[in-house]
Amino acid sequence: MEAPAPHILIVDDDSEIRDLVSGFLKRNGFRTTSAADGKAMKATMVDGRFDLVLLDLMLPGDDGLTLCRHIRTKGTTPVIMLTAMGETTDKIIGLEVGADDYLAKPFNSRELLARIRAVLRRAQASAQPTSFDPENPVRTFEGFSLDMGRRSLTDPLGQEVELTAGEYDLLVCFVERPHRVLSRDQLLDLVKGREAALFDRSIDAQVSRLRRKIEPDPANPTLIKTVRAGGYVFAASVS
Repeated sequence: MEAPAPHILIVDDDSEIRDLVSGFLKRNGFRTTSAADGKAMKATMVDGRFDLVLLDLMLPGDDGLTLCRHIRTKGTTPVIMLTAMGETTDKIIGLEVGADDYLAKPFNSRELLARIRAVLRRAQASAQPTSFDPENPVRTFEGFSLDMGRRSLTDPLGQEVELTAGEYDLLVCFVERPHRVLSRDQLLDLVKGREAALFDRSIDAQVSRLRRKIEPDPANPTLIKTVRAGGYVFAASVS
């Protein structure tokens, strides 16, 4: 049976943009649903399953950043932020709260299509189970225990650490390559099976979220260290 077309939720208070984007995506093989604000978005997501959310930053009521946080508390549905703001700071904030990509208005329809397809590919790749040795699925570092058979992480006190699929795959990538400098491009390829260019701050955002969950002091990381002009290195010993 042929898989259904990906379902995109468009959240924008501008009805003209909603209609234009919806029509364009339908002509390119997608299903679409639209919402004008956060309240409508939340109600729609209760009743429907979506493969990706196009989320405007400037909305009446809850803004896009607040809504992106809400989406992240409910699951791992990919989010592309849309906004008239183009400052780097705004991009970083959007990615820090869990957006997968960021596109400033006015945008080219073909670029939007390429971004959507790239994010969907990465989401599909990251949903695939990470390979592991069934005879030895557990890795330990600094008191943490990573069970790749159960896809779970336990902290030094024996408590399970909640990780998103992306955070888990990023940690596995680091744990399997300790003491090696990994560039952002390498991490994107390893973690998400990237096939198209992505704003590279998304890896920085993932690293930042992972640090908050495993570092004693996320502001002064000792496990995942930044390498200037290089990327990141997992400095812990792994056994």
